Amino acid sequence: MTRITLNRPDSLNALTPAQRDDIIGLLEAASADPDVRVVVLTGTGRGFCAGADLRGGTSKEVLPGDVARTLRRGAQRLIAAVLDCEKPVIAAVNGTAAGLGAHLAFACDLVLAAESARFIEVFVRRGLVPDAGGAYLLPRLIGAHRAKELMFFGDPLTAPEAERLGLVNRVVPDGELAKTAQEWAARLATAPTRSLALTKQLLNASLDSDRATAFAAEAAAQEINMTTSDARDGLRAFVERRSPKFRGR
Repeated sequence: MTRITLNRPDSLNALTPAQRDDIIGLLEAASADPDVRVVVLTGTGRGFCAGADLRGGTSKEVLPGDVARTLRRGAQRLIAAVLDCEKPVIAAVNGTAAGLGAHLAFACDLVLAAESARFIEVFVRRGLVPDAGGAYLLPRLIGAHRAKELMFFGDPLTAPEAERLGLVNRVVPDGELAKTAQEWAARLATAPTRSLALTKQLLNASLDSDRATAFAAEAAAQEINMTTSDARDGLRAFVERRSPKFRGR
C-alpha cells in the first residue's frame, strides 16, 4: 500500500507546486509497482486540503495563456494522475476539502469522510471559474443541477450532506477514519489488482462513451483480464469451491 499524507496542517494542507508534483510522482510510481495494491490519500490536522497554496505567487505580469498553461501542468495534471492511477485510490477526508482539495477527493475511487469534514466549491467566493477538473467531475457524480448549486453558491457542504448527494461513500466518526481507511485498503490489497484497474478504466470512460464503444471496451478489457494469473485462479477457485488467492498479477 502507498499512503500519501498531506502534512502542512498550519495551512490546512494547501498544496504547493512541489507537493503537487510529489503526489503525481507517487501515483505514477504506484501504478508501475506491482507490489503496490492500493493508495490511501489523507491529511493531517483540521484540513484535508484547502486547495492550491496561493501565498507564494508573484506580482509579475500575467500574459495570455499563462493561466491556462499553469492549470494544464498543475491542478489538471494532478486530478488526471488520480483518475489514471492503475491502483484503487481511497480518499480519507479528515477535515476541510476546498477548491482543488475537494476535487482531489472527488477524483478518488472511494471517498471516506470524517463527520467533521466539509467540502467547499470556493471558487465563486474569489470570483473565479471552477478548475482542477471540477466542472468535469461534479456533473458526472451528482448531475448538472446539483453541481451548479454547489458551484454557483459556494456554500460549505457537510460530510453527511455530501454522502446524501453521492459525493462520499461513507461518513464515519472522526476517531474511526484512519481505522476504516485501513480496513478498506486491506480488502483492496487482497483483491485482483489488474481486474480493478481495468474496471476503473471502464467506469471512468463509460460516461463519455456511446453504447457500442462501451461494449467494445468491455469486451477488450475482459480479453486482457483473462490473461492474468488472478483471473485464472479466480475461475479455478470457483470450480474447486475454495477462496481465490489473488496476487495482483
